[in-house]
Amino acid sequence: MAASPVPGGGGGGGGGGGAGAVHSCNASGFAFDSGLEIRTRSVEQTLLPLVSQITTLINHKDNIKKSDKTLQAIQRVGQAVNLAVGRFVKVGEAIANENWDLKEEINIACIEAKQAGETIAALTDVTRLNHLESDGQIPILADKAGVVQAARLLLSSVAKVLLLADRVVIKQIVTSRNKVLATMERLEKVSSFQEFVQIFSQFGNEMVEFAHLTGDRQNDLKDEKKKARMAVARAVLEKGTMMLLTASKTCLRHPSCDSAHRNKEGVFGRMRAALDKVIEIVTECRPNGETDSSSASLFTGIKELKLNIEALRENLYFESKENLCTALEVILERVEDFTDSAYTSHEHRERILELSAQARAEMQQFVLVWMQAQSTKTKSAAEELELTVLRVSHSLNELRKELHHTAMQLAADLLKFHADHGVLKALKLTGVEGNLEALAEYACKLSEQKEQLVETCRLLRHVSGTEPLEITCIHAEETFLVTGQQIISAAETLTLHPSSKIAKENLDVFCEAWEAQISDLATLLREINDMFEGRRGEKYDHLSLPKPMKNNANLKSLKPDKPDSEEQAKIAKLGLKLALLTSDADCELEKWEDQENEIVRHGRNMSRVAYSLYLFTRGEGPLKTSQDLVHLLEVFAAEGLKLTSNVQTFSKQLKDDDKLMLLLEINKLIPLCHQLQTMTKTSLQNRVILKVDKCITKIRSMMALVVQLLSLCYKLLKKVENTRWVSAANKDTMDGKT
Repeated sequence: MAASPVPGGGGGGGGGGGAGAVHSCNASGFAFDSGLEIRTRSVEQTLLPLVSQITTLINHKDNIKKSDKTLQAIQRVGQAVNLAVGRFVKVGEAIANENWDLKEEINIACIEAKQAGETIAALTDVTRLNHLESDGQIPILADKAGVVQAARLLLSSVAKVLLLADRVVIKQIVTSRNKVLATMERLEKVSSFQEFVQIFSQFGNEMVEFAHLTGDRQNDLKDEKKKARMAVARAVLEKGTMMLLTASKTCLRHPSCDSAHRNKEGVFGRMRAALDKVIEIVTECRPNGETDSSSASLFTGIKELKLNIEALRENLYFESKENLCTALEVILERVEDFTDSAYTSHEHRERILELSAQARAEMQQFVLVWMQAQSTKTKSAAEELELTVLRVSHSLNELRKELHHTAMQLAADLLKFHADHGVLKALKLTGVEGNLEALAEYACKLSEQKEQLVETCRLLRHVSGTEPLEITCIHAEETFLVTGQQIISAAETLTLHPSSKIAKENLDVFCEAWEAQISDLATLLREINDMFEGRRGEKYDHLSLPKPMKNNANLKSLKPDKPDSEEQAKIAKLGLKLALLTSDADCELEKWEDQENEIVRHGRNMSRVAYSLYLFTRGEGPLKTSQDLVHLLEVFAAEGLKLTSNVQTFSKQLKDDDKLMLLLEINKLIPLCHQLQTMTKTSLQNRVILKVDKCITKIRSMMALVVQLLSLCYKLLKKVENTRWVSAANKDTMDGKT
């Protein structure tokens, strides 16, 4: 579409229908409830300033006469509202012209909005108020009821346009999904390499389009749980695309191999499920009336129970003793996930059982004191109740701490034990050797590792602390469960066809997915621990910019020209795409075991700078002036050149073909860094204010190259390490024979 899907908005989504959430009321009696539930940030950013402007217009006492200065200010607000509505209506009409099925509804709402905006401008027009009082004061907004009525009509019609625009966004995503699904079905049935290459090229383009649409929607969502679910589904599709490529190629090369077909079917099945999940989130409906049946975590249960107990201080009849006792028993029943786990240590199990018994005893004592307080209502009874509330809360806190320590220690020990990925390396070597007996042995070991990781993820979910982290734990559990089995089937295919380069490549891809999920699990542990300890800092460190010097007339802040609504929408959309690229870069950086590596360090610095620029497009973060922006771009260019220098050093370890491939990627990034440096120097010398949209476009192109470069460096690093490992193993074998 040529127009932004959300009039005046900066994201890729709108708001869904539902109970009213846009609400404004004040002393003058104005109140508005749109009947529209705000589910996306772009809608909120469009509506709330309008509500604020209208509220300013009518938020005054009746019969108060205004000075000419105040009158002019109110008139300017009225005109600003009308101009803003005019721009909004233009975008709405553009959307209507491109969506014939919604054209009539959108146009009607746009006409209503335009008429209401003109009415507000007319009612605040100074020229029509010619009855100046003897004291020089003019009564403003004599027809206050008319302004309120026009305001209600305006906001109601704007809300309708936004709701309809959201339907356009949803339709785009559903249509894109359907195209991807149809192409996947064709891919699944191809029987020749030539046909596969042609269809996969189309599939890749369609996946890119789908990724952009869903990425915009994910960033626009306000609900953190929905955002997390969308992120998980998109991650499955992104990683699944490479798996689909290699699994399909392996099947084409070895059409009679059952393990190759199982491997391929697993990939297609998981990608279809992820596509369905995206549509569920976007349309907010589940197939066949299904509901989210996942049970609440232990931490959620403990938190709710504590809140209900503490509420009894204010209202002794807020809860029944049966409800509280039942809630505790449900919690203690879920605690059995820890005590029954074969991986929980004896010490932790005994401590959990002891704290569970203590919590039950404290609850029984609390119920007795509470019942007495209901009947006696004396000061001493209230004090005794307060004491038992503290005791039962303390016992629940101690249980919560022990569960957290148990899950975290189990996960940390498991990650440390499997840090070398020895089983994966052994499976690769076994496949190349065609050793079916060894395959069975190492497949069994990987299955054991998989069960440990799956169990650990289940326990981590109980102590995660937030719904988004719970969703991430569930995703990790599913990924280990599915990928573990897919690695075994890929290894079986290679073992049956040990000379097959395609089968080897396929196994490498699934092993990389496993290693990436291990890395993600380590990140998840840090996030859960931060949540438990009350550290909820920003995901990204914002660049620390030097503060402008005081008392220096030559260093005045250069304030950028204020963009109009169309420019703002363009900038916001570019910013969202930049945010997606920083997320991709961070995912690539998390894979590296050596987080102190110079390539990682400079890549992370570039990602942080790019994210600060994204925040700038939203009016947030440390960037305030064009001087700040110029400094930011200088830092980004310098970090880019440092990154390329370190990559060049790394390339010296590679074979000629790999080295050439890496240098070609570097040579794409270096000229862009120099161009950016030239741009910033020119800007400083000539005091030219940089166009923000051009800066974002340049940084976005560079970040796309950085993501590709980081991915390639990581793969080549692993290739170097594996080569060394195999060489060392062969040397040990030869030494043993000698």
